[in-house]
Amino acid sequence: MSWGREGKMKRWMGQWEVLGEKCGDLDLRNVSDIPAVPPSTDSTPEILKKALSGLSSRWKNWWIRGILTLAMISLFFLIIYLGSFMLMLLVLSIQVKCFHEIITIGYRVYHSYELPWFRTLSWYFLLCVNYFFYGETVADYFATFVQRREQLQFLIRYHRFISFTLYLTGFCMFVLSLVKRHYRLQFYMFAWTHVTLLITVTQSHLVIQNLFEGMIWFLVPISSVICNDITAYIFGFFFGRTPLIKLSPKKTWEGFIGGFFSTVAFGFIFAYLLAQYEYFVCPVEYNSETNRFVTECAPSELFQIQNYSVPPFLQDVLGRETVNMYPFQMHSIALSTFASLIGPFGGFFASGFKRAFKIKDFADTIPGHGGIMDRFDCQYLMATFVHVYITSFIRGPNPSKLLQQLLVLQPEQQLNVYKTLKSHLTEKGILQPPLRG
Repeated sequence: MSWGREGKMKRWMGQWEVLGEKCGDLDLRNVSDIPAVPPSTDSTPEILKKALSGLSSRWKNWWIRGILTLAMISLFFLIIYLGSFMLMLLVLSIQVKCFHEIITIGYRVYHSYELPWFRTLSWYFLLCVNYFFYGETVADYFATFVQRREQLQFLIRYHRFISFTLYLTGFCMFVLSLVKRHYRLQFYMFAWTHVTLLITVTQSHLVIQNLFEGMIWFLVPISSVICNDITAYIFGFFFGRTPLIKLSPKKTWEGFIGGFFSTVAFGFIFAYLLAQYEYFVCPVEYNSETNRFVTECAPSELFQIQNYSVPPFLQDVLGRETVNMYPFQMHSIALSTFASLIGPFGGFFASGFKRAFKIKDFADTIPGHGGIMDRFDCQYLMATFVHVYITSFIRGPNPSKLLQQLLVLQPEQQLNVYKTLKSHLTEKGILQPPLRG
């Protein structure tokens, strides 16, 4: 019997060897062979370490997070003061840094495999996707500017073909870089790069699209997420007892609920303050004569005080039957509710990602906070929601944007549009029909 078993084992081993030769181009190492990502280093400034040396680690982290949070909020206010163009540059910078942090994790995890051209191709694809999205933005919002410059007209006219050609170049470079025995991991990294692009680039593009609708559509959602993050942390720090989700053991129901009510109240008040100023409520438009962005307009009905009846069950509480408020404040409740109830799931998703690769933070860029991605994991969900919300419930056809597109048409095309529009308005009785002699 023993000789029979030994013979079977030899035959099985021989079959496995043949199979191994046939599949020699596959990397069959399992996930446990992947090297661990090095732990993030402590980037806290020495002056803060010395000042807080006598505190426990819990309170030390509290003060570090608090001081850096105030510093970041102050910097954010400064950029808002500098205008919409600086905000666009800020969004682009954050996008690039988030992409870098996620790609770096992938590179560190698979570094021992020495995958060829991985980082180079990743950054190349980032350039291609940004070229496509920002080119689309230029074509939509800066048509008159482009029309005055012949060299840009070619780029805009064939923008999508150029973008596709650039992507195909990267695709071919990836195929040429494939190396025997590393095929599977190289395709892992190809997918890693594209998912990262989906998370970072497309979402940051939506943030800029929201900004063009008016700075208030940019500031209220982003501030609501920041407020929820801060207040949930404070309520959880002082009152947290009940764990919320296993992915984030430090998150508690007390912090989640306290953050919700605080965020809704903050969004309602913040919306009221911003709705009073044209600078925040007017769509961001490019003035081709002054070559700068302008925010000047007659505020829409969303940003004009209206009188509302108070529901009967709240009249005794408020002591009044009617209230005066901006319609946008009602929309701010929807935005704040999403920021506090659904937005945190972006953070839970990021927590699951970090647990999968056994890392505490995406990076150590901000002491006490981790990387840039750790601070903006909820913002990407928020950006998509705001864009969908605007297109579904707020925005109608944009005459200014449509006019920009008409101005780049050929003269005969513009004349055809004029005749069609004139005929349509005459049929509706808006224009008087021409007198016949």
